[in-house]
Amino acid sequence: MVKINEVTGKKAASAASKVLRNPSTSKAAKSAAGSALSQTKAPPKVTSAKAATAASKTLRNASTSKTSKTAAGSALTQKPNRKK
Repeated sequence: MVKINEVTGKKAASAASKVLRNPSTSKAAKSAAGSALSQTKAPPKVTSAKAATAASKTLRNASTSKTSKTAAGSALTQKPNRKK
């Protein structure tokens, strides 16, 4: 298992919370926000492949809010890199 020393910061955790509370937010954005929010405390966790895919979709969607993209970006920074 790859060790990741990143945890979600206060700003990203606040953004993730707003995303989860918004009833009109997409399922992909909520998945990414949930992943980011679950990684706010030590010990650091890593983002799953499924959550990373949802975060990627959220970031690529032009109509996604800045708050959703903040949470998705936080989740993606906590995903281990692929092995070459």
